[in-house]
Amino acid sequence: MDESRLQEPLFTFGVIADVQYADIDDGYNYTRTRKRYYRSSLQLLKNARDAWREARVPPLFILQLGDLIDGFNKAHGASERALDLALRGFDSGPAPVHHVWGNHEFYNFSRSALLRSPLNSRQHADSGSGASPARPDIYAYRFTPVPGFTFVVLDAYDVSLLGREESSEEHRRAMELIRRYNQNQDLNCPPDHEGVRQRFTMFNGGFSQEQLDWLDGVLTSADEKQERVTIVSHLPAHPDSTDAVCLAWNFEELLAVIGSHKSVVCYMAGHAHDGGYHRDVNTGVHHLTLDGVIETPPCSDAFGIVSVYADRMELKGSGRVMDQLFLFP
Repeated sequence: MDESRLQEPLFTFGVIADVQYADIDDGYNYTRTRKRYYRSSLQLLKNARDAWREARVPPLFILQLGDLIDGFNKAHGASERALDLALRGFDSGPAPVHHVWGNHEFYNFSRSALLRSPLNSRQHADSGSGASPARPDIYAYRFTPVPGFTFVVLDAYDVSLLGREESSEEHRRAMELIRRYNQNQDLNCPPDHEGVRQRFTMFNGGFSQEQLDWLDGVLTSADEKQERVTIVSHLPAHPDSTDAVCLAWNFEELLAVIGSHKSVVCYMAGHAHDGGYHRDVNTGVHHLTLDGVIETPPCSDAFGIVSVYADRMELKGSGRVMDQLFLFP
């Protein structure tokens, strides 16, 4: 067998994060330190689609890591229209899209509306019991594109003030948690603490015990089958892969579950628009935070295609997204 054939990937997939499309003029982030390109983000999504479609090895699927449309759409009464236009950005693409939910999804829609929307991609989950948590309101599932490789979509706003009815028990528990650390009147303003306590803001969230228990079961099965598992969610889970203000509320609990298994090779997230990467020295798990489209100038790009091999994954980035090698532990 020739050398080029030996180097053929088993499969590939596309990745993109934080498109945050809105039909409004350019603006700035919450602290007014970085520019955001709302209209042109749609063209950058189409650039990614075209590149995936023209790839030498077409991707089997696309991971959209959350915040597909911006929260400003809600105030303009444009949520449905913006979502329709953004989803059309994937039209004629090469593969099905797995959608992750971020905070901007919840700025535009309730949880129940999202569960009924095209952003619910659970139809691509594995069949059979255990493919998703027992509670239907938790948006998490696993899928197996190729035998030996499992992907898990997690719901980072399962515990959150966003998307939950204010009268619900879930909202009450989330408020109780965030108020332990954040006494600001505006809960989008980080608490006056150094380090990881800054994560307790309204634009973040966490994972319920029910979801973590389900994930533990998925990973136990993957361990037994000697599968390679990649976990995807909107919020980063390792403090060395992102700014502290962007971390999931209970990232330590999630890392404990991941660290108790040998099958996880990578965790991918969005949310922090300037990206990040860290390999956990204790577990060997790669933590990738993908650069956001929304803060990418129209002259550049922000997406990637990942090639999967028996012993590694290779991210080929475009524009702001850097190439990255993920050797399996």
